[in-house]
Amino acid sequence: MKRALLVACAFLAPLLWARPANGADPNHVQQLLSTHQCPGCDLAGADLRQRHLIGADLRNANLAGAQLQEANLEGADLTGANLQQANFTDAFLTNASLNHTQLAAVNFTRARLYNVEARGAAIANLNLTDVKMWGTPISVGGE
Repeated sequence: MKRALLVACAFLAPLLWARPANGADPNHVQQLLSTHQCPGCDLAGADLRQRHLIGADLRNANLAGAQLQEANLEGADLTGANLQQANFTDAFLTNASLNHTQLAAVNFTRARLYNVEARGAAIANLNLTDVKMWGTPISVGGE
């Protein structure tokens, strides 16, 4: 019995420490929250709801499926980031860069997008329900 339990633990132990596939790297999440500097980080699926990420450097970061509801991304640089299926409901982006980002199936419901750059962004299937935009070249049809 003890041997069977030991064998079972040996096989299951790696599963307890492994991070989920396509899940955010916890070290990268902590780095972002403490320094606001996380270029190239793996933040896929990260829970960043209601976070103040003012001036964050997220260039080339993977934020696919990230939860950014009510986040403040004022002045954030997301150039080249993967934002596919990210949720920006009620988020605030002003003077931010979305240049050359992947914006497929992103939810911008009730977001405020003021003076956001989006040159070269791959835009498809956005949810722009009740979005407030000014000086931002994003629309249902893209640029």
